[in-house]
Amino acid sequence: MEEEMAVKVFDLEMPGAERSFLAECEALRSIQHRNLLPIRTVCSAVDNRGGMFKALLYEFMPNGSLDTWLHPRAAPAAGEKAPKRLGFSQRVNIIVNVADVLDYLHHECGRPTVHCDLKPSNILLDDDLNALLGDFGIARFYADSKSAPVLVVRIDTDYWF
Repeated sequence: MEEEMAVKVFDLEMPGAERSFLAECEALRSIQHRNLLPIRTVCSAVDNRGGMFKALLYEFMPNGSLDTWLHPRAAPAAGEKAPKRLGFSQRVNIIVNVADVLDYLHHECGRPTVHCDLKPSNILLDDDLNALLGDFGIARFYADSKSAPVLVVRIDTDYWF
């Protein structure tokens, strides 16, 4: 059986790329929730030029990111369908999915985790438009809930409606 995968290759020339790779590995190794993007495997090897190669393979999400649904990039070409739009109940379901996984990360998993990069392009949608949170490259992990910071968050409603 063939399975489609999404591959995230890390540009190790970029500052912080190695740390980002390790943060994602740590998050995905120790945290499981129905609204987290499922990882299939990790690749860390030497490429054909002797340089390091690091990549993560994720389950492919056929409906792409929330960003593409909220902000279609261009008008459809001749003969193409207009971009799909999310209905109110679908938007509410996505918000509930994201709130559920954030509550889990902050309060219920073994080590409190703050994602630090919540945005529509990091929310992927499965076949049924369930939201899955991805990209833990700048996540912060805390020993316990007492060491986790208290944050004031501003939400820009332009992302959601």
